[in-house]
Amino acid sequence: MGLIILETNEKTKRWHPWRWLIGIIILIAIVIFGASCYFFNVAMVPGHKSFVNNSTRISKSDPLYSQKMWFKHVKKQRWTMKSASGDYRLVADYIPAAKPTTKNVVIAHGFMGSKEKMGEYAALYHQMGYNVLMPDARAHGESQGKYIGYGWPERYDIRKWINKLIQKNGQDSQIVLYGVSMGGATTMMTSGIKLPHQVKAFVEDCGYTSLDDELNYEAGNLYGIPKFLRVPLISTMSLINRTQNGFFTGEASSLAMLHNNHRPMLFIHGAKDDFVPTKMVYRNYKASQGPKQLWVVPGAAHAKSYATHPVQYQRHLEQFLNKYIK
Repeated sequence: MGLIILETNEKTKRWHPWRWLIGIIILIAIVIFGASCYFFNVAMVPGHKSFVNNSTRISKSDPLYSQKMWFKHVKKQRWTMKSASGDYRLVADYIPAAKPTTKNVVIAHGFMGSKEKMGEYAALYHQMGYNVLMPDARAHGESQGKYIGYGWPERYDIRKWINKLIQKNGQDSQIVLYGVSMGGATTMMTSGIKLPHQVKAFVEDCGYTSLDDELNYEAGNLYGIPKFLRVPLISTMSLINRTQNGFFTGEASSLAMLHNNHRPMLFIHGAKDDFVPTKMVYRNYKASQGPKQLWVVPGAAHAKSYATHPVQYQRHLEQFLNKYIK
């Protein structure tokens, strides 16, 4: 009997490496899931972001000071509608042109931005003779929403705003869709869905190739996460986003939508953009199937092309759009 007990104890003490291996795998999985939840909150849940400048202060030294001040004081109409999914109440500002016109622009803002932060672009298009519609994307500004969609669900919201604009201004409306940063990606993603014939052209400024590409880049750029950890981290975050936000992050692709676009598009990107890297614009430009033009702006950082070269910026817009908007 004593021998049997001794033998059992020796078996109990015997080392089983597979148990350690399973334990390590479980620990890694827990760490990746926890990190993915953290980054989901950073990327998808609206709120203060340390890496985004949310200041609304207008400095007199700002090269676009007069345009921003014009927007601050110009009379605006408040438009509202339900999101395309029917879940949220969305809000937009509408500024009629100084003279009756068929020319209209829909302006899409960037990540954690709002219509108020796009005032200089509203002034630019208004000066060019356009009616201006400026929506707050879901979960931004005055619009309702729980999570940020990076242009993917918003592309259908934009189409609803376009239809509302046509109802307001008539069947002979000519519409340009314009966006900066996340708004640029929203513009490209919208270009790939079925749209009314009144949509004549697109202008995108510093939009990303896809959400996965941007997440992968920022994981390294902002947080220094090694490449071998980014794949499981982003894949797990994508699963979380699918359950909470309705889509896998890999679905939100400007490139995929541009392959379906046959309308004219102007691509603008700062040559010194280190937030949405400049190299992305070349892939976006190549993917679009319609008439297109590319301007890489010398010396411009992310979303600073207009501020860096305001005169040339307006000239490029006018020269491109005048070919398609009469």
